[in-house]
Amino acid sequence: MTITVFVLSLLGAMALGMPLAFSLLVSGVALMLHLDQFDTQIVSQNLISGADNFPLMAVPFFMLAGELMNAGGMSRRIVQSALVWVGHLQGGLGYVAVFAALLMASLSGSAVADTAALAAVLLPMMRDAGYRMDRSAGLIAAGGIIAPVIPPSIGFILFGVIGGVSISKLFMAGIVPGVLMGLALLVTWRIVARSDRVSVAPKVPLRERLRVTADAFWCYLLAVTIIGGMKAGVFTPTEAAVVAVVYALLVGMFIYREIHPRQLYAIVLAAGKTSAVVMFLVAAALVSAWLITVANIPAQVAALVEPFHDSPRLLMALLMLLVVVVGTALDFAPTVLILTPVLMPLVRQAGIDPVYFGVLFIINNAIGLLTPPVGTVLNVVCGVGRIPMHEVIRGVWPFLLSQLVVLGLLILFPALVLAPMRWMLG
Repeated sequence: MTITVFVLSLLGAMALGMPLAFSLLVSGVALMLHLDQFDTQIVSQNLISGADNFPLMAVPFFMLAGELMNAGGMSRRIVQSALVWVGHLQGGLGYVAVFAALLMASLSGSAVADTAALAAVLLPMMRDAGYRMDRSAGLIAAGGIIAPVIPPSIGFILFGVIGGVSISKLFMAGIVPGVLMGLALLVTWRIVARSDRVSVAPKVPLRERLRVTADAFWCYLLAVTIIGGMKAGVFTPTEAAVVAVVYALLVGMFIYREIHPRQLYAIVLAAGKTSAVVMFLVAAALVSAWLITVANIPAQVAALVEPFHDSPRLLMALLMLLVVVVGTALDFAPTVLILTPVLMPLVRQAGIDPVYFGVLFIINNAIGLLTPPVGTVLNVVCGVGRIPMHEVIRGVWPFLLSQLVVLGLLILFPALVLAPMRWMLG
């Protein structure tokens, strides 16, 4: 009955058009009334403590860093540096999209921001070269979802805060799976685009390649600084976010000189608006998370899947199937915030490594950004590229399937996630 009250109150509030953060609060109040423990002071205290979290400070800083990188020309230089090396190959712009997605994922951590930047730069070029727009848009959308998996990942920060898991370990564990997602896209693009006859960019002389790559040196150095600094224990993920902001600001203003002081207010305002939405969502989710624990919902869910406790892989497959289904109806952040407090006690009880589960959970939620009817990243590509949704959906399916194959491999072989993490952390 408790699970029914929580689910129906949450879905009912959302069906009425209520914003998700308020829907979470409504579901929390419904649980309190059901348990006969209604107290407004408890709601307000948990709401405030939910946002009063040091690791969570990384979210607004990484979002600000992403805005500064886009305004400062770092995103554009990453695309250009990939273009001069592989743009002359058959289907080369598709390879550029994947390499650029991997590089940008190591800088921003936001699927929406990366997808928008890639689509704005590459889709016009692919259209002029004669590429199929549905397939090109699908590839760019699938490349954009690598951002929540490779550090610095905002998804890992949210999961780590809500689930009580080390964010540094999640960051290190996400590197290899993120690269595997990129490799899967390269192979898939090679297969689906090999019969296309499109014009290719002229081969760029080596001197020009080196010049363009050197121009993007400061972009690469930021990724090395963030990941290397956390691996060496020089700074925490939250401190890494502050470093990223200062670095992107200095590079954009004094090296590339594309950020002017008069732009800073608009940049900070844009990052602040996005951060406020995420922070309020997290605070509201932690109210629900506390009540989910009080109502003993995780134990009730655990009882439902008790027959699978003796087979961690089968249990993981079942949980991932659940997340895939939920991801078709909910956006990335809501799915993370709602399911994490429900599933984490079950994961720990079954003896599954929380970091391993967190990586697969975030990958699965990232894949949800590609699945209609919500498909946030699909909407971004449609808006930026002015392509009808049905065409993007048709073009994204081969790449969506390739990402699901990667997820299946990670379920079968947990060492692909855990072994690199342990090596990186020493």
